[in-house]
Amino acid sequence: MNNRSILISGAGIAGPTLAYWLHRYGFHPTVVERAPGPRTGGHAVDIRGTAREVAERTGIIPQVKAAHTGARGMAFVDRENKRVATLSTEVFGDSGGPIAEYAIRRTDLARILHDTTRDDVEYLFDDSITAVDQDEDGVNVTFETGESRRFDLLVGADGVRSTVRRLVFGPDERYLHDLGCYLSLYSATTSVDHDGWQLMYTMPARDGKPGRTAGLYPQPEPGKALAAFFLRSEPLDYDRDDVDTQKRIVLEAFAGEGWEIPQMLAGIWRAPDFYFDRVLQVQVDNWANRRTVLLGDSAYCASPMSGIGTSLALVGAYVLAGELAAADGGHHYAFASYERKMRQFVDRAQEFARSSGDGGLMPDSSAQLWLRNQSVRVLPYLPKRLVARGMEKVANTVELEDYRTLTRH
Repeated sequence: MNNRSILISGAGIAGPTLAYWLHRYGFHPTVVERAPGPRTGGHAVDIRGTAREVAERTGIIPQVKAAHTGARGMAFVDRENKRVATLSTEVFGDSGGPIAEYAIRRTDLARILHDTTRDDVEYLFDDSITAVDQDEDGVNVTFETGESRRFDLLVGADGVRSTVRRLVFGPDERYLHDLGCYLSLYSATTSVDHDGWQLMYTMPARDGKPGRTAGLYPQPEPGKALAAFFLRSEPLDYDRDDVDTQKRIVLEAFAGEGWEIPQMLAGIWRAPDFYFDRVLQVQVDNWANRRTVLLGDSAYCASPMSGIGTSLALVGAYVLAGELAAADGGHHYAFASYERKMRQFVDRAQEFARSSGDGGLMPDSSAQLWLRNQSVRVLPYLPKRLVARGMEKVANTVELEDYRTLTRH
């Protein structure tokens, strides 16, 4: 087998999944991650469509079910926490709607994948790539620690602002497409009885402030929830490493509002897992450059709000590993085949994210908010054939090949 030594940048979802399958096919994967250990924090994610089959083939379904968030739908509420419209999982099927049947915290899924692979895969935590030099026979990589190593292939699975993509493919501006809003997430305590429902309180644009939504996503631990804030805004000038400034942006944007927002904001300074970022989509024309290939969000993030990113990562990792095995390590053919088999899924997912817009979370007027609520209310009463199942169709775009016959371990 050719090209057995493969460096993967990123220990989120795509990286460890790829490492699992590469090891099974006889490759020698190494995963480098800038965090000191498996990532913590982050929002809840959904495993949809074909990705469910990938998770099953990877053998992690029992752990996924055990770590389920307990979420069973989304409820839009008013200032008094009265539900004004609901979206249950039954309306859209197991892979459609805002919450899928397999809903799990990103940190839990990353932990499960790390636990599944740590005995067979070399992990380099608390380190990152600073330089890449490709030649005809391999890739020379320099790490932040100063160490240099040579690998046969390099995979960038390191997120929207991928270091590998920047070093090999060029600056971020070529690939990041702005979707016009910000998203903030962090763990919070709550006294609200959510009963397994994600609660969303929406404020239409008024008094010079744009449309916004605050949400509480249920967590498995009693009294815990994930606080979520959605804010329409022009790009803001701030240091991405200055977390205090980012927290002040959220505080100022939602100050003086009702519902549970004061309690949610009160815990923002104590949040150990605070996240704040622009909502972006990643579009890369060609995912491979010589001996380097991109995977997951670094190549095709649809949107952090789309609900499809984890499924893209799982399916993409499975297909890339399988194509490398099928090509006996021949990277030119494998990279091209991986992109060919994933491209329609990616295009559909990104188009779905763009066409869905902000999902009614940042309405420009009270009339727009009313229309959203009315549209949601009528869904359960429509014939099933008329209920939009766009997400479910998108999530099942790829028909998986059974590469497991290529397994060498």
